[in-house]
Amino acid sequence: MLSVWFRVIRVRFLLASVIAVSVGLALNWKQNSSIDPLDAILTFAGVLALHASVDLLNDFWDFKRGIDTKTNRTKMSGGTGVLPEGLLKPSSVYRAGIGFLIIGAVLGSYFVITDGITIGIILGFAILSIYFYSTKIVNSGLGEFFVAVKGSMIVIGAYFIQSGQITIESILAGIVVGVLSSLVLFITSFPDHDADKSQGRKTLVIVVGKEKATKLFWIFPLVSYFIIIIGISANLFPILSLITFLSMPLMIKSGLGLRKNFDSIENLVPFMSSTLMFSRITGALFVVSILIGL
Repeated sequence: MLSVWFRVIRVRFLLASVIAVSVGLALNWKQNSSIDPLDAILTFAGVLALHASVDLLNDFWDFKRGIDTKTNRTKMSGGTGVLPEGLLKPSSVYRAGIGFLIIGAVLGSYFVITDGITIGIILGFAILSIYFYSTKIVNSGLGEFFVAVKGSMIVIGAYFIQSGQITIESILAGIVVGVLSSLVLFITSFPDHDADKSQGRKTLVIVVGKEKATKLFWIFPLVSYFIIIIGISANLFPILSLITFLSMPLMIKSGLGLRKNFDSIENLVPFMSSTLMFSRITGALFVVSILIGL
């Protein structure tokens, strides 16, 4: 049963939030040479709880709306399959989603008390957007934007909790991480195009159409790389951050694979996987560059 819960929570996708928090902590270490261990642990716990909440609630609502019964599920798309297969009750998944949302809210409230209204604003945005993500946000075509903003705010929030300030470095680093996460959501929405569209969802792929959307793929990594270059040029990021470009072959492979296979779910799976690897490796390299490129 535990493996089923890990499946519905999509544990391997939680790494995006781990990287986001790590970037914020690394920036603080670079500037202040200190980390508050308790605050760091609570930040990781709170962010992961909120991330688990949005995934659980998304699975619940996609099942209730009949989307997951129409998708061709792969390891990268189409939902977890837990509810269509009857492995868990929808009510149990919904309660778990709300439970994790409450845990994240409680942990976040601790930081509102200790660090003030700035964390309160970030937490308030997180709670509202998580609860309404699968019903309101994805219906308005703002899913990719939400994920980019969410990733940015995690970096900014993790940095603020440690340092007590918001800097241009934390904002730029947040955008880098947020856009990388948004790229994964973008490419994994291709196989779900028809099912999502039939139930009123609006992903970026649906808005512009599959073929045109393949050209948008390149914008995401180019934005992240461009911001890293700006950060290095302005002495905000260490020059070692150029190691993030080592992941470029994965990005090129994914983009070219998407262009050729955007209409074939089976053939697209390897390129969705390589996009996920690109996003995570780039983020991890960014963390390492900040930590050791003092």
